[in-house]
Amino acid sequence: MKKEDQEVRRKSPIQIKNKKASFDYFFVDTFTAGIVLTGTEIKSIRDGKASLVDTFCDIYQGEIWVKNSYIAPYFYGSFSNHSARRDRKLLLNKREIHKLEEAVKTPGNTIVPTLLFIDDHGRAKLDIALARGKKEYDKRQTLREKQDRREMDRAIKHF
Repeated sequence: MKKEDQEVRRKSPIQIKNKKASFDYFFVDTFTAGIVLTGTEIKSIRDGKASLVDTFCDIYQGEIWVKNSYIAPYFYGSFSNHSARRDRKLLLNKREIHKLEEAVKTPGNTIVPTLLFIDDHGRAKLDIALARGKKEYDKRQTLREKQDRREMDRAIKHF
């Protein structure tokens, strides 16, 4: 991931994270993809009314789709409002899709959305990660490290 891309994400006022993904998976590789949306969907995302909980990606006929992502119906939308949990197409290069397709064939690997944000040009982008599932003891280790970090921060702040 490029340093410029990370800076754009930090500047973005809208950042919808999938916190559970980093708890459940090790990230092997990350990609930034555009996402095909309707007019009311982008308005809801700009309002911050979206969620990536229980979201996953699937490759079908050479295209990559994000499934089960929640984007709330736009409050001021009319009869043309979108459905909240429809499948949405992601925009990646064929080379990147082929790389992900080959990697997913390996047992234990999956594609997980990690961050939904708005870039400098006002377009919605989705960070996806090629991920490998964690075992139960890995999850416990992650919780232990998080708790230790929190205690160290408290101790430093207290002094």
